[in-house]
Formats: sequence, C-alpha cells, structure tokens
Amino acid sequence: MIRVVVVDDHDVVRKGIVSYLQTDDTIEVIGQASNGNDGAALVIKEKPDVVLMDLMMENGSGIDATRAITNNGVDTKIIILTSFYDDKQIFPAIEAGAFSYLLKTSSADEIVTAIKKAAKGENVIEPKVAGKMMSTFRSDSHKAHDDLTERELEVLICIGNGMTNQEISEKLYIGIKTVKTHVSNVLGKLGVHDRTQAAVYVHRNNLITFED
Repeated sequence: MIRVVVVDDHDVVRKGIVSYLQTDDTIEVIGQASNGNDGAALVIKEKPDVVLMDLMMENGSGIDATRAITNNGVDTKIIILTSFYDDKQIFPAIEAGAFSYLLKTSSADEIVTAIKKAAKGENVIEPKVAGKMMSTFRSDSHKAHDDLTERELEVLICIGNGMTNQEISEKLYIGIKTVKTHVSNVLGKLGVHDRTQAAVYVHRNNLITFED
C-alpha cells in the first residue's frame, strides 16, 4: 500500500484529488493539508511514501515545505503538482528536493501513475517542464558528464530514462551493489543531490538518443 499525503490550498482541487486516489486500492491517503507549513509538519510526522505538493500557497509555499521535509531527512518522494512551470518555480523546487514535477493539466491517471512510479524510485518530469529546463540550460558550456567513465555514463542515461536500480542492473548485466556504487559516483561527479536532478541533467544535455 502506498501511503500518500495531499497538500493544496484549493479545497475543491485537494478533495477531488483525494477522492480519486481513494478509488485505487493500492493507495492510502493518510492525510491532507491546505498550506505548506501544515503540510510539512504532517509529512515530517507521518512519513508517507509520497506527497503531492502544490507550490503557491499561503502560510508556507510548496518550495518552503519541500525544503523543510528534505532538511528533516524524511525519505518521502515529493511530487510537485502545480499550474506553474516558469524558472522562478521549477528550479527552486528541484533544488529544494522535489522528486517529480507535474502540471495540474495532468490527467488523474497520470497523477496516479506518477505516484506509483515515485514509490518505486522513478521520477516523472512533465514534458513542458523538461523542455523549459533544456531551453534554459542549452547554453551551459560546462559538461560535467565528460568526467564520467563509459559505464557511469550508461548508468546516468538509464537514470534519465527513469529506470530503477534493479532495471539498470538487468539492462547492464551488473549487480545491484555495483549499480548503487555507480549511481553514487555519478551524483558526486555531476554535483547533484539526487536522481531527479541527475535526470534533469540528462535531459538538459540531450544525452538520451533514440537508440537509448
């Protein structure tokens, strides 16, 4: 059972999401909050598997709440669910520790899929958001991935494709412990904090080809 918390200041939106999630027998909504401060406190206390987090809220924004959750060391996957995908929202949210980024134009099924992927360690970045990131960083001349070994680059591309450690292990025919070591080395060399930021790096540097 995937334990979920929903944080959104619009009652109709929040209750609608909760109602839909409750129709899925693999998801349990253990709580909801109408502002960032209450949402962060709830997540830190209950430690759900996944939290759906709005961005623009009074009494604590989604970015502040995300940062508070991350700083408390809570291993909850934070999915940003918002109407905004401008630079002022996307990058601070990712830097604060957001695991996935969806727009509220996403269908209910897409939201459920993102929750299930997050629970398995797979991130989802809304295409419009990924496109925005690629556009913003296209002129970046520093290519940290040049320092990766051939195997580490393969692992990085797998991360960019949203693959789990198990899937990477099976694809590259290497052990789970070896995969974990490569992932750790990749994150360190790229100077990123987690797999989501590594996936963003892959997309903004156009490292995924059709063959991948």
